[in-house]
Amino acid sequence: MMSVMMEKTERLPHTSTTGFWLIAVWCCLLWMNATQADEPKTTWQRSSPEEVGFDSAKLKKLDAYLRANTGTTGLVLIVNGRYIHNYGDVTEISYIASCRKSLLAMLYGKYVENGQIELKKTIGQLEIDDVGGLLPIEKKATVYDLITARSGVYHPAANDGGIPVGKEPPRGKTKPGTKFLYNNWDFNAAGTVFVQQTKIPIYTAFQNDIAIPIGMEDFDIKKQRYGGDKKKSEHLAYHFYLSTRDMARIGQLMLNKGKWDDEQIISKAWTERMTTIVSPLDDRYTAGYGIMWWRLRDREYPAEFRGAFSATGMYGQFITVFPALNLVVAHKSSGNEKKPTTTDQYRKILHMVIQSRIRSRTAYTPDMFEAAPNGIRR
Repeated sequence: MMSVMMEKTERLPHTSTTGFWLIAVWCCLLWMNATQADEPKTTWQRSSPEEVGFDSAKLKKLDAYLRANTGTTGLVLIVNGRYIHNYGDVTEISYIASCRKSLLAMLYGKYVENGQIELKKTIGQLEIDDVGGLLPIEKKATVYDLITARSGVYHPAANDGGIPVGKEPPRGKTKPGTKFLYNNWDFNAAGTVFVQQTKIPIYTAFQNDIAIPIGMEDFDIKKQRYGGDKKKSEHLAYHFYLSTRDMARIGQLMLNKGKWDDEQIISKAWTERMTTIVSPLDDRYTAGYGIMWWRLRDREYPAEFRGAFSATGMYGQFITVFPALNLVVAHKSSGNEKKPTTTDQYRKILHMVIQSRIRSRTAYTPDMFEAAPNGIRR
């Protein structure tokens, strides 16, 4: 483009000052358009905490707690679709650990609904195998069993996670679909199935189906990479590296039931299916597991936690959505194992966020959520 513009300039008479300035203005406009093309499609509408019923002074106390007690490196709070508070470097791109699984669940929806991925198909029918071979009973596990962590396949995963080392259940003893066990093999194999059935690489699908449509500001497909030991399993982990503010966009998309501006990015039905409990869990913090998303509970704030769900990753990576409060919390600990934020610390953070509300015991109702504006502007 620049060479064409130079050729046109050289053919102009040297005395044509008007022509020179027209070319200069044209170049400036082209540069501005190119710059704007790189900007996110939408930007957050910012509000003070008080405008949406939160207390700035209490949020400053939250920041002090983060500095003194946790490994938090980034925190973003979104209320009513508005950006009200942040802590740390929210633009830093780093490892989000098992939050990756929730992102894969979001990708699955479109291809399940258009028939490219059939959840009832068994991995045997799809010719999914692994190092040393899978057992006949293991090959009866369905794709749905994989994405709900109920496969009964206890083959070693390419990367550690879920089943503690040395406590692996015996293989071939559990009927697929009958028992929940959080196991990286299931999730990694679900990634293999996605690519096999859609013929689209996971990171390309994420970029095209989610990152671009919702205007993620820091997503870089070149920074995404697989990990794991191929000698243990041929199904590698599809690690994601995101910024905290882009994690908040993921949370807002889920809070909006898959809608961004006027576009339905993920169907409402699929967002609800992902966050509906498939495996109830008797835990003081976790109510159950859906399709690669955790449902939450809390005895101290049952109304505020009503319908809450979270993407959760080791060392302190979280995307938590509170439908009852129209609230998204994105949290990052980029120091990972060297300086993590524990689950108990994160629960304390969530409590402090809830306590920072001026009307701390008044929860939003579902009809208020449906009527609330998106809060995102073009």
